[in-house]
Amino acid sequence: MDPHGPVRQEIAMSTQNLPSRPPARRRSVPELRARKGGEPIVCLTAYTAPMARLLDPAADLLMIGDSLGMVLYGLPSTLAVTLEMMVAHTAAVVAGSQRACIIADLPFGSYQASPAQAFASAARLMQAGASGVKLEGGVVMAETVRFLTERGVPVMGHIGLTPQSVQALGGYGPRGRGEAEARSIMEDGLAIEAAGAFSIVVEGTMEPVARAVTERLAIPTIGIGASPACDGQVLVTEDMLGLSGERVPKFVRAYANLGAAVAEAALAYAADVRARRFPGPAELYEPK
Repeated sequence: MDPHGPVRQEIAMSTQNLPSRPPARRRSVPELRARKGGEPIVCLTAYTAPMARLLDPAADLLMIGDSLGMVLYGLPSTLAVTLEMMVAHTAAVVAGSQRACIIADLPFGSYQASPAQAFASAARLMQAGASGVKLEGGVVMAETVRFLTERGVPVMGHIGLTPQSVQALGGYGPRGRGEAEARSIMEDGLAIEAAGAFSIVVEGTMEPVARAVTERLAIPTIGIGASPACDGQVLVTEDMLGLSGERVPKFVRAYANLGAAVAEAALAYAADVRARRFPGPAELYEPK
């Protein structure tokens, strides 16, 4: 029995019966690449069609992050996220949006074995509608990035704190504290840029290091817990909306507290049901 079946069913249902809309042109990878040093790129995560619909007017880029493992499935980390999960959520986000560029994460174990494995996984995400893929790693992944880009797959890199390597890193602490670590992050960024990536996420990195990487690279950097100097910013949407519980990273700014609103609405509904106030006359089909 698939323990994630109910969530997948909800995703599938959310993509059905969506109102028809006039076709719109999505922001393209070259357009985002050209934003280096210009207007900051607005990026948010999205995992479902309804959320993508709400975010689409504001975001230049919607990212189907493997963070969905923790946000939607309650997993302890991103490591258990599968390619099948990423494909399903990518299709849902594509169905719910029309103008944002769509980038999907390659999950752990779907690209590290070989460039050929990475291409096969990336092809599935792009066939689901993604505009490109994101993968974690620097120098060690440069060959894979080059292999993908030479075969028509736009690639966004991811350096600094790389959650898929949390076991090796020993936790989620910020990276770039010492000179050697700062130098390694810079080398990673340069290697991924030289391999053909169109952009790089810089996560959980000391501010001066993230700033230096942004100034050095000719491609846009997308910061998350990095620096305001980055060429764009990304947050997990549920963190930004106050839907992730009490424990959120230091770098998150809550722009709403929807978690409290949802809890209050559920309590009000429960009270009405128990008091037989719901359904009322307005919600019933009465014979005429």
